[in-house]
This record gives sequence, structure tokens and C-alpha cells, in this order.
Amino acid sequence: MAKRSNHYDAAFEAFLQSTGRPYVAIDETRRAQLDAVSLKSMDFIVDGRGYRLLLDVKGRRFRVGTQLGHRWEAWSDSDDVSSLLRWEVVFGPPFRAAFVFAYWITDPEDEALHSCKFAYQGRTYAFYAVWVHEYARWMRTRSPKWSTVTLPSVTFRQLRRPWDEFIPV
Repeated sequence: MAKRSNHYDAAFEAFLQSTGRPYVAIDETRRAQLDAVSLKSMDFIVDGRGYRLLLDVKGRRFRVGTQLGHRWEAWSDSDDVSSLLRWEVVFGPPFRAAFVFAYWITDPEDEALHSCKFAYQGRTYAFYAVWVHEYARWMRTRSPKWSTVTLPSVTFRQLRRPWDEFIPV
């Protein structure tokens, strides 16, 4: 396992190890240059049985507020979207880019809402995936100042898949 300071990335990597699925952890400390364009690196390349996954992990607390609408944060940097789409083109088939939303479930009452949970270092996580090309199709600007994008709640519910359904273990 790579040494990771981000507990969401570390939890997902530990989860991948527990499944025995082949993967490569990417060193994100340096950006790649491609045709004079700087590209953000993905977090993992994972065997997806029939294709290869270019994954970027998005760590979020599941319960960030008391309103139901605030449970499913699905925002990203616009640079993450464009970089992953570019990597998908660079690698070509059979590579596909996806976001993994790693939710830290902070309220034990919420654990029953998730089919795919993973305990890691005293925390419980749920992992959901969304294809980046679908995310890009439906994304909306969240903050122009911070260059962040998000999905409407209804769209995110339609596109997200629990990890165990996205790529069966």
C-alpha cells in the first residue's frame, strides 16, 4: 500500500487490497505534461474485468448537515473532469475514467443506507462510482471562484452506483 495522507484514498486502497483486485496506485505529487497541457493524475488504475479503470477518489463526509439534501456531496474540480477525460483518450480502449465517491459515514444510523461498506482505521466508508463522461454531460458549475462543478441531486442519484454493483467483487 502506498503511504497516503488522505484517509479517503487510503481507505479505498485498503478496500481494493481486501478484494484482491489488481490495481496500481498513482503518485499524484507531479502533474503530467501532454502536448503542453498539464494533466492532473488519477489516483488508481484498476482492473475492471474487461476494461481498465482510471479512478479519481473524491472523499466526502456522508452527513455534512442535518438536511437530507446535504448527505450526497458530489462536487469535483473542473480540472479533475477535463484531466480524466483526456487520460481516457490518451490511454484509449479498454480504459475508462470514473470518479469514486468515498463517503465517510459519520452517523452509525446511516450505515444501513449503503450496500457496500468498508471499515478502515475506526471509520466506516461507502464507495460509489460515476463514469466521468456521464458526470461531464450533466455537471453544473458549483463555484466559479474555485472552479468546482457538481451534479444535480436527482442526476447524481441516477448515475451513481455502489462499488459492488459498479464492479462486482
